[in-house]
Amino acid sequence: MATVTLKGNPIHTSGELPSKGSNAPAFTLTKNDLSTTTLANYAGKKVVLNIFPSIDTGTCAQSVRQFNKDAASLENTVVLCISKDLPFAQARFCGAEGIENVEMLSDFRDGNFGKSYGLEFSDGPLMPLHSRAVVVVNEEGTVTYTEQVAEIVDEPNYSGALDALNG
Repeated sequence: MATVTLKGNPIHTSGELPSKGSNAPAFTLTKNDLSTTTLANYAGKKVVLNIFPSIDTGTCAQSVRQFNKDAASLENTVVLCISKDLPFAQARFCGAEGIENVEMLSDFRDGNFGKSYGLEFSDGPLMPLHSRAVVVVNEEGTVTYTEQVAEIVDEPNYSGALDALNG
């Protein structure tokens, strides 16, 4: 279990992020068209997992905007923005914001992504949403970078994640 804060108040997650050097846990998530996708669908590409509680908060929305901007220049890389928001809400946000360079994926069906990545809140007002985190996975499916943002209202370290893509 990890401890992060929400405006200074401690809240806990269901586990720990996968460790650097480990194989990224497999997942099945829902796309905006309600089809499913898996980590295996991105084999051979670098993958940035931008994970957050809800697209309907300012910090979460900003992380999607920033990764959308950064992703435009990345080669052989896909940025997956993951939350428990319904695919309809994710699609509405992307349409309104002109988001085209990232994929929005939802863990709303069973929450298994949040559980397997140790990110589901186990207490506090955001339970059972996901903690804000970034995980970078290389072409072979190995975790090369992780960041669990210590204070939920803060943005992730974008440059740290992007630097890991070149490492």
